[in-house]
Order: sequence, then structure tokens, then C-alpha cells
Amino acid sequence: MKLRCAVLDDYQGVALTSADWSPLADRVDVRVLREHLVDRDAVVAAVEDCEIVVIMRERTPFDAELLARLPRLRLLVTSGPRNASIDVAAARARGVVVCGTASSPEPPTELTWALLLGLARHVRTEAQALRDGGPWQSTVGTDLAGRTLGVVGLGKIGARVAAIGRAFGMEVVAWSPNLTEERAAEHGARLAKDKTDLFASADFVSLHLVLSDRSRGVVGEPELRAMRPSAYLVNTSRAGLVDGEALVRALREGWIAGAGLDVYDTEPLPADDPVRTLPNVLALPHLGYVTEANYALYFGEAVEDIEAFLAGTPIRELP
Repeated sequence: MKLRCAVLDDYQGVALTSADWSPLADRVDVRVLREHLVDRDAVVAAVEDCEIVVIMRERTPFDAELLARLPRLRLLVTSGPRNASIDVAAARARGVVVCGTASSPEPPTELTWALLLGLARHVRTEAQALRDGGPWQSTVGTDLAGRTLGVVGLGKIGARVAAIGRAFGMEVVAWSPNLTEERAAEHGARLAKDKTDLFASADFVSLHLVLSDRSRGVVGEPELRAMRPSAYLVNTSRAGLVDGEALVRALREGWIAGAGLDVYDTEPLPADDPVRTLPNVLALPHLGYVTEANYALYFGEAVEDIEAFLAGTPIRELP
């Protein structure tokens, strides 16, 4: 008898075409769910008969309560090498193996610059005016050359963002809790004296920290007030890095010029969320990692994870 596998949150309907699932065909029945399941009851109803579940990033949390309601589950595969929305300890206690995949830093790097450039040149405003027959040129763009890019977190993605900033002729200043002057210099950046110095000196601030108890809320009202009224904030990392209420106030009251956002506390973003309508926000539906190559990596390695599990030698287990 075949095992049952559900692939959740395949919004674009590409999970089965992004990788070769045929090695599992004689052992696993795979079904795909495209619509987001909004609560535990819906998830249970959809996958309670499954021994294997494949999830996309943190779209559907698997906490201890949900895991307890899925007694058949034996393997949970997440895209990416970590997933803060999975209670790995609770899964392990129930005999559920949790595995991940690799994730490329290039797609979120590229999207960061799509947002930053879109803000700097008022792309949304001008494109919409062109479509609607509005005024021909109504804004004046912000130059990048000679301006300061603040990078919060100089890891794999942050370092790439910094390199592109330098290519645009920007000065790069960086900060994170453990960043050293030597490491900043390795990536062509100046180490900020402290966090406030970075926010006060940068024309554009881009966030690239891993969300943890330590980094949650690292950008709050003090940091937003320290920014210049002409400065922009870009967040393609995790929404929890920023105090959301303070950010909405900053955007409404003009503490900063605008924000480019790809991540939110609740996803999909509620219809009445102010981020949808604020005129100085360029917002995207969490597309940072959504590219053909990255999906091929995610789902290709998900198939490998399932094969290894069936062989009794799980790989890429989450700690």
C-alpha cells in the first residue's frame, strides 16, 4: 500500500513540474493543495490521512498542538534549511522526522534590489499613471550613487546586497549584534558605531537578519525615528524584525519616505491591512525566494528527502 503525501501552499501550482517526482511513483501518492489553509482544523482535515507532508517555508505553522492531531504523520519536509514555524522538538517526540532543503541567497538578494530601485524611482506611481492616462512624469527619483546603504545583517544575503550597493556607487554601512570591523571591511562596508548610527546615517536601510528571540523587534520606534525623512526601509527578511505598528505610524506621519516590504506578520496579508493602501509603500506578496531555480531546488531536494526517508537514512534533518 502506498504512503500518502500532501504538498501544501503550492500557490502557483508548480510543485509537481518543478522537480521529477517519478522516483516516488510506485511508493507514494502525492497530492497538491494550492489554497492556503487558514487554521489547524483545516490543515487536519486536509492531511490527517498522510504520512508525509511537504510545506513551503513558514506558510503553514506546524506547532505541537497540530502535530498531536496528526498521528499518521511520519515525515515533514520544509523548503529551506530552517523553519521557525515548526516545533521540531515536539515533532521528534512524536517520532516525526523533520527535514529541510537548501535555499539560494540570490533570489531574495535580487528582489531586495527590485524593491529598493522601485522606491528610489517611484516605479509604482509612474507605471500606474502611465496606465491610467495620468500625468507624464510626476516624481523626481532618488539617486543611488553617492548615497548611503545601511545593511542590517551581513550574512549570505546581506553581503550580496552590499556588493550590489557598491556597484551602484553607494557607501555601505553595516551593523548586526556580532558584526566585527574586519568582517564588515571584507565586504566593503563600514561598521556602524552602533545600531542608531546606521539608521541615522543611511538613505536606504535593508534588513537581512535571521528572526530569533534576540532579533525580534530589532527595528522599533527609536530606529525609525532616527531615520531621515528622506530615507527608505526595505524588508525582505522577516516581518518580526520590525515593530509593525511603529512602521505604519512612521509611514503615515512621514518619519521616513517609504518602505519596500515582502514579508508580513500574517500571510496572506489581510484585506484590511493598511500596508495594502499606504501610498508610500511598495509591497509584494512574499516573493523573495520565488524563482524557477529556487523552486527546482526546493522540490528537487524534497523528493530526495522523501527517498532517503523511505530508505531508512533521512538526510538534511533540522536540528
